[in-house]
Amino acid sequence: MPSVRRKVWACLATTVAAALTTLALAPPTTAASAFPPVDQVVKSDNVSHLANIPKQAPFNSVDSLNSDIAFKGKYAIAGNYSGFTIYDIANPNRPKTVSQVLCPGSQNDVSVAGDLLFLSTDSSRNNDSCQNTPQPATVPTSWEGIKIFDISDVNAPRYVKSVETKCGSHTHTLVPGKHGSVYIYVSSYRPDATFPDCQPPHDKISIVKVDLKNPTSAAVVGEPVLFPDGGNPGDNLPYPEGTSATSGCHDLTSYPEKKIMAGACMGEGVLFDISDPLAPKVIDSVRDDQNFAFWHSATFNNSANKIVFTDELGGGGTATCNPTIGSKKGADGIYDIVGKGDKRKLVFRNFFKITRDQADTENCVAHNGSLIPVPGKDIMVQAWYQGGVQVWDFTDSAHPKQIAFFERGPLSDTQMITGGSWSAYYYNGYVYSNDIQKGLDVLEIKDKRVLPGKLFRTNELNVQTQQSYGRD
Repeated sequence: MPSVRRKVWACLATTVAAALTTLALAPPTTAASAFPPVDQVVKSDNVSHLANIPKQAPFNSVDSLNSDIAFKGKYAIAGNYSGFTIYDIANPNRPKTVSQVLCPGSQNDVSVAGDLLFLSTDSSRNNDSCQNTPQPATVPTSWEGIKIFDISDVNAPRYVKSVETKCGSHTHTLVPGKHGSVYIYVSSYRPDATFPDCQPPHDKISIVKVDLKNPTSAAVVGEPVLFPDGGNPGDNLPYPEGTSATSGCHDLTSYPEKKIMAGACMGEGVLFDISDPLAPKVIDSVRDDQNFAFWHSATFNNSANKIVFTDELGGGGTATCNPTIGSKKGADGIYDIVGKGDKRKLVFRNFFKITRDQADTENCVAHNGSLIPVPGKDIMVQAWYQGGVQVWDFTDSAHPKQIAFFERGPLSDTQMITGGSWSAYYYNGYVYSNDIQKGLDVLEIKDKRVLPGKLFRTNELNVQTQQSYGRD
């Protein structure tokens, strides 16, 4: 008899396939003339486009996709499927490229802690060096996992250590440890994988412990199962008869100060207790089989009484921002956290999606964003691939509203080319967007509702590790 997990995945696959088939068969949603010309910037009046640094060789091919961003001091570190780039953003109007490191391995999502940079590799390589080549995952010697670099000299980052993890590292999340250490929660999801070290069901994460002063000692210290199977109804698991309803997580967002974490776990959204960093515990989970196809990422509000979950319908490679798909799919889902302690529950309030229809040649769906630190308000900036960058307010969970936007016309008006903003984050007064094809964009939001955010300063930002910006 197939497990609940397999049934859920079959249902999920059918939902995605049906949505994409509907999209593929649908006629163009709007005449081409209704969209901005190819590559033309369009924005709301309260957005200033301060700068753009195009992708530079060897990262400038169509297949070298820009990915996530982390921040340290006056530097932004931007991932790319071919490696990473360090930018000097001391002057947001004139950012400069400091260095590039060629180290292929999708997605190359990045985070920083002290003088260390962590890089995710989620494609099978023939070795753990930066001179690696692709290799079938079925080969026992294939490598995937976390790479660690010393960036104390930003002009010459130094590769110091690798840690192999089962199923690789699609994304990762930092959780501070004790005595100058950090835990890396490695998310990797391959429920149908059959290669040697990634046998299904893969419903756990790898936890890597790193001593920031001795990174060469980094190692996997735990592989907790997030969604245990079996058990009895009395196990107090938020699943029927104690059986999990999903397998693996695409993205985890920790809020260490609150000792909680949000998981976008493909088939559902999850709230975790991380009081014990080595043993995350599920508090509550929610599903929406009618509207959500792929729970992709999560953002807490500052008070930690709300979570915004994103639905990456179509995997980010299709056109889903149009009337054919509608306003509830490929969108954000806003959930309030009600109750206390282990009795907390996630309660749905509303959806939010950009209202600007995109061309049928533009991949567009909800993607990575961050809070803008405005006291007393819940405002975030968010990437939507070729839907651009959106600033929106969800202070009233049931009635979210747009504040500002920035986007470009399609990369092509005749064919689908994957592009647009992968990650758009607010850091020390400005928005930094890592555009998949166009490079780093710097934006300034000139709106009184956002202006108080400029008062908050931090010396380090990993968006998947949320930090409080004070009392609301």
